[in-house]
Amino acid sequence: MTGSARGTVEQPGRKVRQKAGLNTSILDQGWGMLTQMLGYKLRWAGGRLLLVDPAYTSQICSVCGAVDAGNRPTQAVFRCRHCGHEDHADVNAAQNILARGLAACEGLHYAKELQSTAGHAGVVCFAA
Repeated sequence: MTGSARGTVEQPGRKVRQKAGLNTSILDQGWGMLTQMLGYKLRWAGGRLLLVDPAYTSQICSVCGAVDAGNRPTQAVFRCRHCGHEDHADVNAAQNILARGLAACEGLHYAKELQSTAGHAGVVCFAA
């Protein structure tokens, strides 16, 4: 969301100043405060907020675990060069994030439950 306006030094993009103002507004919204409030509410309700590092989740194959930047030939397509697994790139990344979240639940000695939530995978971590 906070990418720069497209263009070059010679041919700057349109409305660069407005885009810079929008970027500042977005970054000022305090994403850290959001996670702090969510964590507080979850602790109050007996839950726990797990933050998952999303690094390389769009390049890792959710089936074989191979990491390769070439696995993403386009923005929307994920095609593993090692095992041939094909999926929508966002779905593949979401499965990798889910796996990291489940691993974090196990590492915290929390029980895990995978459930269907309106067609999307859901994870519930609760004290064992």
